[in-house]
Amino acid sequence: MPEIVFINGPSKGAHVELSPAGVQLGRHAECAAVIPDLQVSSFHCQIQLDESGWIISDLDSSNGTFLNNSRITTASLGDGDIVRVGDTELQFVATPASGNGATVEPHGIEAAPEAEAPRFEEHAPAAEPVIFEELPTPAIPPFTPEPVEGVAASGDDLALVQQMGQRAELIRAEIGKVIVGQYHVVEEILMAMIGGGHALLIGMPGMAKTLMVSTIAKVFNLDFRRVQFTPDLMPSDITGTEILETNRETGDREFRFLRGPLFCNLLLADEINRTPPKTQAALLEAMQEHRVTVGNQTYALGEPFFVLATQNPIEQEGTYPLPEAQLDRFMFNIWVDYPTADEEETIVAATTVSTKAKAQPVLTKEEVLQLQDVVRKIPVSKHVIKYATRLVRSTRPGGPEAPDFIKEYVSTGAGPRASQVMIMAAKARAVMEGRIHVSCNDIRKAALPVLRHRILTNFAADSEGLTTVHLIQRLLKQVAEPQEGDYPEAVAKK
Repeated sequence: MPEIVFINGPSKGAHVELSPAGVQLGRHAECAAVIPDLQVSSFHCQIQLDESGWIISDLDSSNGTFLNNSRITTASLGDGDIVRVGDTELQFVATPASGNGATVEPHGIEAAPEAEAPRFEEHAPAAEPVIFEELPTPAIPPFTPEPVEGVAASGDDLALVQQMGQRAELIRAEIGKVIVGQYHVVEEILMAMIGGGHALLIGMPGMAKTLMVSTIAKVFNLDFRRVQFTPDLMPSDITGTEILETNRETGDREFRFLRGPLFCNLLLADEINRTPPKTQAALLEAMQEHRVTVGNQTYALGEPFFVLATQNPIEQEGTYPLPEAQLDRFMFNIWVDYPTADEEETIVAATTVSTKAKAQPVLTKEEVLQLQDVVRKIPVSKHVIKYATRLVRSTRPGGPEAPDFIKEYVSTGAGPRASQVMIMAAKARAVMEGRIHVSCNDIRKAALPVLRHRILTNFAADSEGLTTVHLIQRLLKQVAEPQEGDYPEAVAKK
């Protein structure tokens, strides 16, 4: 059975025997391989076997999973491939050396000096997860508002960012051929997509939500699918199903997987709240991990992959409100408002004639993927990160940072994912404007769509007609940017 060998980091020299069912790696005690690395998430990544071979999938980790120095979401593993999670490096060994638990020599790397390295027996029925000896907590370096060092961007990456100022205007112009107005909606959808997230569009009927999504798919040159969510829609209707057919060559009857509409680049989940929870839940794995599990097989989705869902704010009879766990999977909650008087006149004039404008592609799939990769490489100063986390922590009524009006009107605040996607959205906005630096103003622009669906108001707020929008706007006015006094270590140096 293939295995992975720890070649660098706290667990150097250890082996993990892989199981076809999958092996999770992370700091949590429930993982098959518990890694005492502070840069590793609780559930960081997973290695499992599918029809194409062994694959590794990132489990939405904070610092990402790297295969041969390239950040991945899901990728195939080959013999000798190097995987990096946090400060730990592992090597995939397809054909481990035989013997009674002998340490496998990684290719080109000297084995650990210990006489016998610890091993994992993942398939043992009563085996407890092996936890390596905890290392002492490293001393925290002086906290100064300097940019956080990340993966260096290449010359092509920087050139693409520099072009994005003009390219973004061209994208807006092409969308504007079909969609009149709705500038902030288009802006937020682009931020979500370039930031690698999904978006929920809420608006009254007839607001061109479906047309807007299909137009963006054309401009980005993406494979587009639309699913109308109805009460009788089943999970297999969107994920796909296995069918029994006869092999024309052998005459044997065999199962073949018939892919559903999820296998695309941009999925429009139209009126997502009109289908039962089990069908809504079928989207969770695809949205989070960009893959679909049907039966005993896992199928990776093509990249890039986005879900843009629409929802009608009225006529709630017979609907199934999305649970908070699924709402949190959406990077943005975008409100599609009525057009202005001039815009509505233009819409009526343009849509009641025989000729129709058509949008032309501006980007390719490869450029979209490159933009998403560039967004990850954009450095963010600790000053901006502190401001984003301060905003999010201020939404939690039980926390010391919460203002009095939050404690009075909010029942549940936003979680850490809100801080993560807020930073990603701010980076995406900077890239769209051709910048390689992120400011607190970018955070403020992203705060409303990020927090709108992650804050739950209580009865006191509902009785006074206060919405999450009112509370977020008050937060933006009240929560100040970090000042010099917020960096005591830096002040002590003076």
